[in-house]
Amino acid sequence: MQLPSSFLNSLEGLPGYDPVLFEAAHLQAAPITSIRINPAKKSDLSFSLTPVPWAQMGSYVSPRPSFTFDPNFHAGAYYVQEASSMLLEQVFLQSGLSNQPIRALDLCAAPGGKATHLHSLLAPGSLLVANEVIRSRTGLLRDNMIKWGADNVIVTQNDPAHFEKLPGYFDWITLDAPCSGSGLFRKDHDAIASWTAGQVSHCALRQQRILQAAWKVLKPGGVLFYATCSYSAAENEEIAEWFINEYGAIFMAIQLDSSWGVIETTNGYRCWPHHVLGEGFFFTCFQKPNTAAPIERAFRTEKNKQIKKSVDFSSLVEWIDLDGMDVTEMGGQLMAFPKAMQADLQIIQSAIHPVYAGVRIGEWMRDKLIPDHALALSTHLSSVVEHLPLDYSQAIAYLQRKEIKAATSTKGWMVAAYQGLPLGWLNVLTGRINNYYPKGLRILKEHL
Repeated sequence: MQLPSSFLNSLEGLPGYDPVLFEAAHLQAAPITSIRINPAKKSDLSFSLTPVPWAQMGSYVSPRPSFTFDPNFHAGAYYVQEASSMLLEQVFLQSGLSNQPIRALDLCAAPGGKATHLHSLLAPGSLLVANEVIRSRTGLLRDNMIKWGADNVIVTQNDPAHFEKLPGYFDWITLDAPCSGSGLFRKDHDAIASWTAGQVSHCALRQQRILQAAWKVLKPGGVLFYATCSYSAAENEEIAEWFINEYGAIFMAIQLDSSWGVIETTNGYRCWPHHVLGEGFFFTCFQKPNTAAPIERAFRTEKNKQIKKSVDFSSLVEWIDLDGMDVTEMGGQLMAFPKAMQADLQIIQSAIHPVYAGVRIGEWMRDKLIPDHALALSTHLSSVVEHLPLDYSQAIAYLQRKEIKAATSTKGWMVAAYQGLPLGWLNVLTGRINNYYPKGLRILKEHL
């Protein structure tokens, strides 16, 4: 691995940088692999785990398994996430917001690592809006939130500036800013060839624009978590200094165990691969002064015209646990969303562009429900829905969307399950079992 000399020169003098150790870390045979367990889905993982010290559900995995051929991965039992980025947990727990219902926004959320992490940390009654600007990445974000089993999440596809219609609305904002990506050189060798000083400058300007939009939708007293996977000061310390001077943001110091190897820098914290068991990462935390002008205007709460509540949903209790949930129909699709957050859903619909919300249940066809994949993976799936247990080879065949051969006396819709965790739907007919695993999610490889 040949790192650009201009890149290495730009790191000289930064806190924690050691050129010899830094380059040696980039010559390691393989990058570190880590996962984060889903506390809402109990599973028995077959690989060896070593705890990530700053994340309760985080673990290092060695050697790296084939996640593609692990049914637990597809069931949402865990998320493959870089360990350094799990430091979000320490910031959130020390923010003072972890023990109360809040409105949270992940502004640049795809593919969903920090969004699923934050979701697991939120207090009951909280709302999470997970946004992605790039349309092609929004589907992956939605699919990962579905696998996580989340019900209190709205996935949106908007430019950060669009959120200015919701001034002072959010208590917490995660901004994992688009950056030059040098912190991931060990994992993405192609990024080395594309790195330039001009790219860093371009990213810094974009980061400023996104921060400006984020600050407007953060309520007075609210907290903003800013992070990049870049080593460049122009995207990190200099951005933090600009933000503090320009907007009066208050830097929030975080208490971290010195044994973790995180380096405190000017208005933030750095993770270097020769100090931390993880990849390159910068993060900081800002609080909006309570002296900020209060928001006087009321938010619009007009109901979306597509929503209908005239349908009799009583038969849905055989499919979904509706405790605390409200059911609506949007564009022919049935959706369950927490009752306590219906006003928030209406506000979000009035202001920006949601692409998914709550738990998609399915759709009516000739007075019968065709259940959606999201319902199978939801933590609200009714306990009366029958499961068809699959062994490993059957589970892989199911995830490849192949024909399933299994003995069952049940007819109709069943959940395909591996080690007790739902994978998706099957429809058992006379003489055959139809595989309803989504085509877009199927495993394309034939063998491990």
